[in-house]
Amino acid sequence: MSTPARQAREAFGVRLRDIRNDAGLTGRTLAALAGWHFTKISKLEHGVLKASEEDVRTWCRLCDMEDQLPDLLATVRSIDTMFVEWRRQLRSGTKKRQKESVRFEAETTLFRAFEACAVPGLLQTAPYAEQMLRYFTGFHGTPDDIEAGVQARMDRQQILYRGDRRFHMVFCESVLTLGVVGKDVLAGQLDRLLVMSTLPRMRMGIIPTRARHGYLPLHGFWILDTREVLIETISAEIKLTQPGEINLYTKAFDQLAQSAVYGREARGLITQAVTVLNNEPD
Repeated sequence: MSTPARQAREAFGVRLRDIRNDAGLTGRTLAALAGWHFTKISKLEHGVLKASEEDVRTWCRLCDMEDQLPDLLATVRSIDTMFVEWRRQLRSGTKKRQKESVRFEAETTLFRAFEACAVPGLLQTAPYAEQMLRYFTGFHGTPDDIEAGVQARMDRQQILYRGDRRFHMVFCESVLTLGVVGKDVLAGQLDRLLVMSTLPRMRMGIIPTRARHGYLPLHGFWILDTREVLIETISAEIKLTQPGEINLYTKAFDQLAQSAVYGREARGLITQAVTVLNNEPD
């Protein structure tokens, strides 16, 4: 079975092959110029062998593609950590994962987040966070330390009130009504969103369901300054550090953010959701 790291190496190998082909070099010619055994080219291009940073520098220099070097080097450095399967990441419980978030969030000054179907973690109430973590532990069969994990997530939220960090969080209107949590939990979460929307360093945008979307809300993602993008999938957490990838997600975020409403209009959508929820039968 192919591992996520192997898949990442294979994808990287395709990029190397494209660069070689664009340069008009055969594998044997490139190997001769680099002083490598001719089989090394094939192994690198098929992901059998992990490229070193020196390999990449040599490849780009000989193919006259040094403008692509920064992006390629960032990819090489992240291949082993780009895909971290939830089963492996949560094998010791949810608390450790939340503590790791504290570490990399402490290094961030600008948080940009988009969520399509859930409230961003830094804005969640404890009951809402508990339900989210239960989805993960139950689905993946990982250790149940939900209480500790929730407390760690609540501790993370202190960054909303300390320092000079800035937060721009955008989510779809459907987040306000999706039945991923119980009615009482959702009611408390909506109240919290009303409060969070008034924080001085928080810019909260909500994309109305029928708004003209600037880009497709395919999945949620977080952009930490300009150094990293975090994506949560069903099977793994993906960390992207390549400048080209970060630029693409920044473009997607900007277009989604332009579709959102803010301030009084955003709070109006939350209040409307509260009214609908209160009118639902118990």
